[in-house]
Amino acid sequence: MKEKILSLLVNNARITFGEIAERLYVSEKQVEEAICEMEKQGIIRGYTVILSDEAMKNSQVRALIEVSITPERDGGFDRVARRISKFSEVTDVYLVSGNYDLRVEVKGESLQDVASFVHSKLATIEGVKSTATIFLLKKYKEAGKIMDGEESYERLKVTP
Repeated sequence: MKEKILSLLVNNARITFGEIAERLYVSEKQVEEAICEMEKQGIIRGYTVILSDEAMKNSQVRALIEVSITPERDGGFDRVARRISKFSEVTDVYLVSGNYDLRVEVKGESLQDVASFVHSKLATIEGVKSTATIFLLKKYKEAGKIMDGEESYERLKVTP
């Protein structure tokens, strides 16, 4: 049941306990208890909103930064990744395979803010060998949601 609840929440974090219960044929109390337990266990770490570009017009610039680092003897990539994660400009940090080691997503008020973050904070961290910055120009899909079309809610079909 927990996996099904998580799937519904990932698709729509505002879905009510009642709607989840109705779709899974369980009681609201069971749903509420399961969600509370997953929050306590740290399985569910938060809820978020996906905004359209129009809602963010006069706001932030987003960029992906590819970071190559020198792994440490006992910590591998973890120490540098944790240090990068602590910057307020950073929204996401992933260890990845390929030509670089970390994929870092940052937000800033302007292109200059992001560039300043990269050269004054990120590139100066011990262990960072190189960076490549990719500015995000337009969202077509985010978190599984198509941004320029309407998503429709379709209730699950009930069959006898």
